Amino acid sequence: MKNIAFIDGQNLYMGTKSGNEPWKVNLTKFRIYLEKKYSVEKAYYFLGCIQEKHQELYEEIQNAGFILIFKEHSSAMLGKKKGNVDTDLVFNVMKKLYKKEDFEQIVLISGDGDYKMLVEFLIEEKRFKKILFPNKSRASSLYKKIGSEYYDYLDNQDIRKKII
Repeated sequence: MKNIAFIDGQNLYMGTKSGNEPWKVNLTKFRIYLEKKYSVEKAYYFLGCIQEKHQELYEEIQNAGFILIFKEHSSAMLGKKKGNVDTDLVFNVMKKLYKKEDFEQIVLISGDGDYKMLVEFLIEEKRFKKILFPNKSRASSLYKKIGSEYYDYLDNQDIRKKII
């Protein structure tokens, strides 16, 4: 089975850095976890914008085996605009479906409720594997109706110990 992962990078970062016990995902271990647990062949990591000061982070993400995708911004807006990647991520998923790319299902990493319609559509089309919420307390309540077989929490002890 060939699956693809789509990661909302800001959501992953904020979901693990906030709360009572902040923690850091080891990106190499996380990439291996996605491959072994969910048969993820390609993992797309979406970030808001390119900033020179974060070059080491970008290299770390790529060295761990993720494909980086940056949100396009006008040069006049750089530094002033929130790095909202939701529409870019959804567009990329739909483009892969439209072009009938060779994959089975999607794994999504985010706690953002903005992806609910996408998740419901992918479930309906039998193209959805799982949504992994970075933080149980910050996961959108909009997903409660999809059924627990379609989601999990990265901050669960069993998962967390595999990816830190």
